[in-house]
Amino acid sequence: MPGRVQGKVAFITGAARGQGRSHAIRLAEEGADIIAVDIAGPVPSVSAYPPATEEDLAETVSQVEALDRRIVARKADVRDAAGLRAALDDGVAQLGRLDIVVANAGIYQPVSTLELDDDAWHETVAINLTGVWHTVQAALPHLIAAGGGSIVLTSSVLGLRGAANSIHYSAAKHGVVGIMRSVGLEFGGHRIRVNSVHPTLVNTVMIQNEQTWSMFDPENPHPTRESAEPIFQTVNSLPVPWVEAVDISNAVLFLASDEARYITGVTLPVDAGALLK
Repeated sequence: MPGRVQGKVAFITGAARGQGRSHAIRLAEEGADIIAVDIAGPVPSVSAYPPATEEDLAETVSQVEALDRRIVARKADVRDAAGLRAALDDGVAQLGRLDIVVANAGIYQPVSTLELDDDAWHETVAINLTGVWHTVQAALPHLIAAGGGSIVLTSSVLGLRGAANSIHYSAAKHGVVGIMRSVGLEFGGHRIRVNSVHPTLVNTVMIQNEQTWSMFDPENPHPTRESAEPIFQTVNSLPVPWVEAVDISNAVLFLASDEARYITGVTLPVDAGALLK
């Protein structure tokens, strides 16, 4: 069976690790070449988990190349529209075209609404919402030139409902849905499909850290992954505490492929039933 995205080129933000690396590998497994960007450095408002590094991005490159696919990788901050556009333009120049966009870059720092300061609010919105817009805006001319394509935006279950200690994150992820619907409507005539995916808790460093465990297990002075796991599980309807990054990647792959050629404007939960609660 030929790869479902064979011969296509995918642009992925936040590709150094976690979901972004998983998306790059999964699309490469199915025949895509990759343009990968990541800030690969610290974000001041995020202390819950360590930042991605240049070594992480290099590992993504190594794993994609091991699949005999081409990859162009570069450090870039989605808040920097000009720098992001330059990275994408360089990738398209090297790989020849653009067919798939996965706006995945994002941050999460749990904090109560009363303790959230302006800097943390603006940083989260700048990366999780404005960064998605910058990604889409940079990609649209290339997709139009290619005669169409697929844009997949990473939102969250918190892009469809609220949650305590997450007002900045939830607000930004709700905004991603607005970008998806607006761009999908405006550029459908160019055969550009736009959808969003909405994960529940995903087994990456974004949730597997002491600050997030403590948010779910506040009575425990020394929370651990094991102590938080049964509490995480209460978020979902299915009896699992989290999903794996590849579960999101499989949804991204489907939306990027011709199997989803008439699917656009969809908010697709990959949530183990979290939104049923």
